Amino acid sequence: MYDTIVGVVKTFQIAIDGPVAAGKGTTAKLVAQRLGFLYVDTGAMYRSLTLYSQRAGVVLTDEAAVVGLLQKDKPHVDLRVPSESERDGRLCTVLLNGEDVSWKVRTEEVSRGVSIITQYAGVRDMITPLARKIAETQDVVMEGRDITSVVLPRADMLIYMDAQPMERAIRRHRELLMRGEDVTLDQVHADLVERDERDSHRQIAPLKKVPGAWILDTTGMTIDQVADKIVERVNEKRSQEN
Repeated sequence: MYDTIVGVVKTFQIAIDGPVAAGKGTTAKLVAQRLGFLYVDTGAMYRSLTLYSQRAGVVLTDEAAVVGLLQKDKPHVDLRVPSESERDGRLCTVLLNGEDVSWKVRTEEVSRGVSIITQYAGVRDMITPLARKIAETQDVVMEGRDITSVVLPRADMLIYMDAQPMERAIRRHRELLMRGEDVTLDQVHADLVERDERDSHRQIAPLKKVPGAWILDTTGMTIDQVADKIVERVNEKRSQEN
């Protein structure tokens, strides 16, 4: 559609936030496919910087060391639609300095680290402008933990996806077992609860439900059912605007 004020193409932006294992990533990918939108995985961008920092041996709780390393080395992170040979269940292909790290950034070690470095303003400053620029040029579905509050607060649709903690833990545990990781459900649940607490109380861009957001509880729902609900509401909104 076109912006009648400035005469330029106006993109349609769907912003999705929510805690770990709420189903944001897979749902966002399905919604993007069904609507013909670009799926932007900002979490994968942060995970890539986490992996880079871990490989460099810096202590992630040392903000100055992490930010200093990333500002000095400027690791290049890129996202693309998976090629035919890369269709192994990934949501997108993640490249770190040209290396395919799509699955390497999904380990529990990286998951624990990413919620630490996303608290650092210097790290967020590297990601947020890039994500916004993408959304200004294409219709997007973007998910993360501060998309509705910080990155795209004026998105056409703001969604907060959630589910009961134990259901999210079961989902996450199943996912990790399929990847061959040896971890118990109790440990996954404990890590999930701890991460929820940390993400909700961090000083910079805490996970929160912004005013006007659609609170979508996915407990007991399949990914297809969640995607269908979102696509239906998007189509209704777009038809009303036209």
